[in-house]
Amino acid sequence: MRTQPPPPPSRLEDDPDLTPRPTPIPNQPLPVAAHRKKGTGVRAWLLLDSTSQTQVVEAGKHAIMRRTGLPARDLRILDPLLSYPSTILGRERAIVINLEHIKAIITSQEVLLLNSKDPSVTPFVDELQSRILCHYQATKAQEGAIDDTNCIIRTSSQHILPMSSQPHNQNEEAEEKQGLENPDGSKILPFEFVALEACLEAACSCLDNEARTLEQEAHPALDKLTSKISTLNLERVRQIKSRLVAITGRVQKVRDELEHLLDDDDDMAEMYLTEKQLLENSSTSSMNEGDDMDEGVLRPDINDRDSHGTRTSATHSAISKQFDVEELEMLLEAYFVQIDGTLNKLSTLREYVDDTEDYINIMLDDKQNHLLQMGVMLTTATLVISAFIVVAGIFGMNIHIELFDAGMSEFLWTIGGGTTGTIFLYVIAIAWCKYKGLLE
Repeated sequence: MRTQPPPPPSRLEDDPDLTPRPTPIPNQPLPVAAHRKKGTGVRAWLLLDSTSQTQVVEAGKHAIMRRTGLPARDLRILDPLLSYPSTILGRERAIVINLEHIKAIITSQEVLLLNSKDPSVTPFVDELQSRILCHYQATKAQEGAIDDTNCIIRTSSQHILPMSSQPHNQNEEAEEKQGLENPDGSKILPFEFVALEACLEAACSCLDNEARTLEQEAHPALDKLTSKISTLNLERVRQIKSRLVAITGRVQKVRDELEHLLDDDDDMAEMYLTEKQLLENSSTSSMNEGDDMDEGVLRPDINDRDSHGTRTSATHSAISKQFDVEELEMLLEAYFVQIDGTLNKLSTLREYVDDTEDYINIMLDDKQNHLLQMGVMLTTATLVISAFIVVAGIFGMNIHIELFDAGMSEFLWTIGGGTTGTIFLYVIAIAWCKYKGLLE
């Protein structure tokens, strides 16, 4: 009889590498594991299961890899010591989320949150827990309303049923689809989509709030700068512009990530974790039934592993062709529109900053032109005064001329004539500059 590999642990206490933090009991010694030195790769994770129960666990990288099926390169994206841009990755058994302050791993039954102690993450944890609780209650209510246990209930837009229970007419298919809806007509999202929506909403709302706050601070600062150009106002606008560039880059990265997902149906199909798990379980059960109907010929274990691996890979390779990603596409489009609106708001603010800078440059150029005109006038005045100084220097030479023997009237006429000539030369020079367009 074929031996199946043991399934991954579904409960926290079944995995020895995911150890919950021990609760100290008064007058009782702590377990031996509590005194063990914590490794460098062990971090505290907040685990939220499908029933909205939370538990803080300490787990290493290898334990998370075994539990979620993620490679080491994907876990590096969540490393707080490394700087990675916003990323959303869909893998075989998990979704990796790195959006702003949210670093999480989403599976079909639980959410592992890394930085749960961050004050900015606490509201997100409460919101996520409430959403998971609502999803759990809605799922339980839906299971109680449907009594047909032969059907595989799906919450996506495409319903994959076993061959024995597929509807034979359109009426049965319509009844099946109707049973997957809430009383208000809305469909129940899978667990991973509920968690993904909470992450997207928290990230988009955080960026939108920062953009709105920056906009409220930028407009008064820019208006004050246009009224009075000072070092303090310029420094304040410089800081606002630096923040604007940083926020724009973060928003642009989230938008690009969502756009990349919307453009690739295969990446979106990888995020249907519940669908893939149910499809894999149905394929496994079909293989087990086929093995039971064999003639009793036992195969070697190595051939069995190869056959099972081939069938599993073939199953996962056909996932993107079987899933209809319309439901996830609508979910991502909603937040793509929101983040695109935030980016447009930042672009408008950037244009306002650029317009203010252009206005400031125009004002500075105008003042510089006035200074240049004043410099031309002063230079002209210096030139004509220098001519009068030349006349005074000539009279100051140690030579004897007849004018020195004249009276006071001749001296005054000489001084007055020189001054009048200097003023006349200055007026002529300024008039010539205005005629040439050098002065206004």
